[in-house]
Amino acid sequence: MIYLADTADLEAIKELYAYFPLEGITTNPTILKNCGNKLSVAVDQVKNKIGNGMIHIQMISEKAEDMVREAKTYKTYFDLKDNFYAKIPVTTEGYRAIRVLKDAGINVTATAIFTQQQALVAARAGADYVAPYVSRLDNISSHGIEVVRDIVKNMNDYKLPTKVLAASFKTVDQIYRISMSGSHSATISPELLHQLLKHPMTDISVKQFTEDGQGLYDLKF
Repeated sequence: MIYLADTADLEAIKELYAYFPLEGITTNPTILKNCGNKLSVAVDQVKNKIGNGMIHIQMISEKAEDMVREAKTYKTYFDLKDNFYAKIPVTTEGYRAIRVLKDAGINVTATAIFTQQQALVAARAGADYVAPYVSRLDNISSHGIEVVRDIVKNMNDYKLPTKVLAASFKTVDQIYRISMSGSHSATISPELLHQLLKHPMTDISVKQFTEDGQGLYDLKF
């Protein structure tokens, strides 16, 4: 499973990229609102931080033709190559936009997915990634992990090239469970990415090594 950061916070991205094996970032209007930057500024700054890493940008248009124009504009304006993914919601217009964008050679991430069937239709339409929302499903007494598992099974059973990009997490356990369900990727907030790396037993072990090594490691480095 590959990891992406669900943020446009430049300081968080800089810190994470210093040590975490990230493959890119995902953004949406809520993330931009929280970071306080307009799209033209945020994406340009993020691009400079992550180089050729993937950048998934949410489209906000409602009509298919407008989504297509929007995606083409962003790819050209930010001089993005194959690392650009247009995030398209799985509405009726969105499914149409996915097909048109794929015919135009633009990568697509189908978003706002809450059912296995939405993901399967998006995959058949040509989406490169499908993004089921785990916590949002759990919040309505559904089962986000099971939905991810079913989507992964569909992609494998039908030998579809579409990959699952699980999103919307509140706990490290959710991330653990979707990874064990075969999700190809996950986009995760900086806060949870930090938590993924930590365990109190690791800290105890390192502390013990440091104490036991005093006076024994006699080579200079």
